[in-house]
Amino acid sequence: MKKTNRSKGGFLIKPLVSALTMAFGGMAFAEEPTPSLPEVKVEAKKDNAYKVDKSANQKFTAPLIDTPKSITVITEKVIKDSGANSFQDALRTAPGITFGTGEGGGPIGDRPFIRGFDAQSAIFVDGMRDLGSQQREVFAIEQLEVLKGPSGAFDGRGSAGGSINVVTKKAKADNFTTGSIGLGTDSYRRATVDANYMLGDNAAIRLVAMTHDADIPGRDSVDTQRWGFAPSITLGLNSPTSATLSWYHLETDDMPDRGLPYRDNSGNVKSQPVSVSKDNFYGLKGRDYQETGADIGTFELKHAFDDNVVLRNTTRYGETSNEYIVTRTLPSIANQAANIAPRTGQGRKAETTSIANLTDISISFSTGGIKHQVNTGVEFSKEETDQFTASIVGVNPNANFQNPNPNDPWNGTTSFSSRPTSTTTSKNTSVYVFDSIELNKEWLVNGGVRYDKFRVENNSASADHGFFNYQAGVVYKVQPNASIYASYGTSSTPVGLSNGDGNQENGNNLSAALEDLKPERTKNFEVGTKWDVLEGLSLTAAAFYTNKSDARVLLADGSYGNAGEFDVKGVEFGAAGKITDKWDIFAGYTHLNSEQAKAGSALGSHRDLGAALNKGNDMPGVAKNSASIWTTYKLLPKLAVGGGAFYVDKVFADPGNKLFVPSYVRWDAMATYEIDPRFSLQLNLQNLTDKRYFNQTYTRHFATVAPGRLSFLTLNMKF
Repeated sequence: MKKTNRSKGGFLIKPLVSALTMAFGGMAFAEEPTPSLPEVKVEAKKDNAYKVDKSANQKFTAPLIDTPKSITVITEKVIKDSGANSFQDALRTAPGITFGTGEGGGPIGDRPFIRGFDAQSAIFVDGMRDLGSQQREVFAIEQLEVLKGPSGAFDGRGSAGGSINVVTKKAKADNFTTGSIGLGTDSYRRATVDANYMLGDNAAIRLVAMTHDADIPGRDSVDTQRWGFAPSITLGLNSPTSATLSWYHLETDDMPDRGLPYRDNSGNVKSQPVSVSKDNFYGLKGRDYQETGADIGTFELKHAFDDNVVLRNTTRYGETSNEYIVTRTLPSIANQAANIAPRTGQGRKAETTSIANLTDISISFSTGGIKHQVNTGVEFSKEETDQFTASIVGVNPNANFQNPNPNDPWNGTTSFSSRPTSTTTSKNTSVYVFDSIELNKEWLVNGGVRYDKFRVENNSASADHGFFNYQAGVVYKVQPNASIYASYGTSSTPVGLSNGDGNQENGNNLSAALEDLKPERTKNFEVGTKWDVLEGLSLTAAAFYTNKSDARVLLADGSYGNAGEFDVKGVEFGAAGKITDKWDIFAGYTHLNSEQAKAGSALGSHRDLGAALNKGNDMPGVAKNSASIWTTYKLLPKLAVGGGAFYVDKVFADPGNKLFVPSYVRWDAMATYEIDPRFSLQLNLQNLTDKRYFNQTYTRHFATVAPGRLSFLTLNMKF
């Protein structure tokens, strides 16, 4: 049910007091020093904070420079320096990613597109799938690994354009406490704490926590509130056998925002969002809300037989929920002329539970002088999503099209069914093997194969799929610090991929009419090069061709069939690391040329992907050109400055290429000053020019307005 008291003070202070008490209480308020406490050492990191040499995912059996695939790693330092405070905010630093949004059938939640393909169901946490529509946070993230190109061999079902792996913060062999308190414009308030303590010589415990409360700059009546914590404990840090138990908890309470409708979504003319003030919010404060929650528990057991053989077993249980009531407005041309914006209400409630177990082993060995790095494993998972029907009773007051009032009275009621109206269950069993083979100092071969047995069922249908996916590549070492590669990879996207709580468009949701369709198949050919130069700067370049065949498209009889085909051709460039010992950079550029290459037999409309009417059109959700750069420079021993620019080309929302959001450039800046080794101040200025642009689109109806200018000052602490 809707919360009646969204008090900002209570939401912010209670979790913050609890977290700070746990992390700092025994230290900041102690009357006398405690001799028995271990010494806390403060040491600056000496590693390259913007560059990562090896993936945290054990399936990548070679260093990134010798991995024949495009992988962008967004480090914790990039996230912190750029002031990113959400999952989408962090991913904007990686070009080639755009964002969609949901509505009633497709949920409002994180929905990235990688190289033109929906990746909402291809998000992983520490290598295991993280289903369920969510609004994710960054407070517990060590790094984000964006794998580009079909990656079914690594990930299993889906991942047509790639996947995103969230690497979380866990207990480790160190003693430190860090924290931050930030204040800014638009009622911005954020606090974090990250405390890690050794328990003797062989165990450690860690607590990461966050609370966040802010208005959305430039959006009337839109705000966001969230808090979370992530404790973990590791036993056996310096032993052959170790065990790690972790838990992640996050709650959000936001005002959902449908942005602005397209001027004309009939499909007859090209249209962008309506030409009104971008501050306009057509929702109802007295009714609308969105609450999400996530609880994920993980237990990992690891044993090293020796330096060359490591066995792991990971078990995870997760629960996520997403509940909202939201206002939609679709004013016709006549409505707009009459200054009327009709309102309707939509609701969604979904609860997803998942359980998974992964057993894998990493082995290093040589055969006849040829070196092998092998990782092989078997994984079992089960996900279940319950959907509840919304009941919205009451008269929706029309809004003033030019000047809507979010405080318009609404005296109706909202509720959800007490029992699920539909339940979707999916089960997956997979086995895989990867091997990086060093033939000699110049030539390396990388290969992997995975088989998945996937079953999905709901109240009216069921489907069984079994499919193989492959990854193969060859690497030539020009020099020890440089490589050239060619690779091939595949993925398979079955009906029911999202377990009923993701993208519902284009025949993706399981039904009796779709249960016999075979999985869509995606393949990718890529050539590229990777160089480590200067003080630790990684330069990458790649050219690729991605083809999805057996795509689900409309047939002449109104049914869906595996008759479509989509193509994406592109190039990508990246830079990450140090230009000099004082100058860091994280940058990239992506060019994508997409096409609905083979259409179904139905004429369709501008809303139907792969319809005959849309053959040859660009794919929706694709920016032909996108670029980003974030850089920092240490001007003085205690003063560093930085800035960023982010460009995204025009993006079509619909397959008919009638609805679109225009291109934009956003500028950011930052400065940080070290007061002393324990305290520093960081100023972030986001969207410096207050550029009003759209950062998410929905296929038919609306586009989300991006935040306006935001400034915030953060006090960072470390002990």
